[in-house]
Amino acid sequence: MTVNLGTPFKMDGFELKNRIVMPPMCQYSVTAQDGKPNDWHYVHYVSRAIGGVGLINVEMTNVEPDGRISNQCLGLWSDDHIPAYARIVDAVHQYDTKIGIQIAHAGRKATDALQPVSSTNVAFSSEYKQPRALTTDETKRMVELFRDAAVRAVKAGFDTVQLHGAHGYLIHQFHSPGTNDRTDIYGDDPARFGIEIIQAVKSVLPSHVKLQMRVSAADYGEGGYDLQYGVELCKKYKEAGVEIFDISSGGGTSSNPRGLGGGIYPGYQLHMARAVKEATGLPVIAVGLLDEPKLAQFAVASGDCDLVAVGRGMLRDPYWALHAQQATGAAVEIPEPYVRGY
Repeated sequence: MTVNLGTPFKMDGFELKNRIVMPPMCQYSVTAQDGKPNDWHYVHYVSRAIGGVGLINVEMTNVEPDGRISNQCLGLWSDDHIPAYARIVDAVHQYDTKIGIQIAHAGRKATDALQPVSSTNVAFSSEYKQPRALTTDETKRMVELFRDAAVRAVKAGFDTVQLHGAHGYLIHQFHSPGTNDRTDIYGDDPARFGIEIIQAVKSVLPSHVKLQMRVSAADYGEGGYDLQYGVELCKKYKEAGVEIFDISSGGGTSSNPRGLGGGIYPGYQLHMARAVKEATGLPVIAVGLLDEPKLAQFAVASGDCDLVAVGRGMLRDPYWALHAQQATGAAVEIPEPYVRGY
């Protein structure tokens, strides 16, 4: 079967109307001080559903207040947050779009925490606060916070939950040898923290709510890891319960990335997505400067990935999904109030 951007995606009862994903992108909304999504978030996400996206992944949403990158970021640490998310979910569903939420903890990259926590006592850079390494018991409690946030995500009606194991945030801090200098059980196996979170979250998800994980397949950091390590990591995470991978890279260093080969260019992470897909046999979302429609089309048609995520392109154009499908010859259903414009 020839796959294009408009081809439906099906996986064990989980269906998307096309292959286009809106990836998590922090909004840093000044009115989100309490961690709750507000009218900005409602319009931001619902407009992309109207714009034809198959799957929306809500921005990095944190499991405790000090787990946020900034105090303007979202949270899911309280049942009080559930109604605001449910309002967005219900509206997105009206446009035949699925919606997930990325749950996370920023770890040592939490800029507004009085003292961030991490796998290590080493700061991300001189511009960041020095973190405190979590104790073994605190690390186990952190696993429970991720589980509790997933319970709330289910209550809000999300179709899928994504764990953030990329870009130098807490799970990444544990699984990268460049930032895991521990001597406890979480140092003996750097993947253990991520595996325990996956298993805990999976235990509270109904079968129809799929578990995604965003992973940096290589992190370029000093003492960090390469693609081969990243692929082996994904194989462990698959065994723990991940069902869909969202493959990115980077986050291991605050300086210029190392080991990028040809540098950053449109589609520069596609080979990583293909490597994880081939090694795990799981569906993979690719991301990374894929906002040119024909390149996005190539990514899915070539088999490099199953789904494409377009971030900056969708910040510029809420209707990128409609426009990209038109540009690549896919049949699209225009919202009735906008038909005259097309």
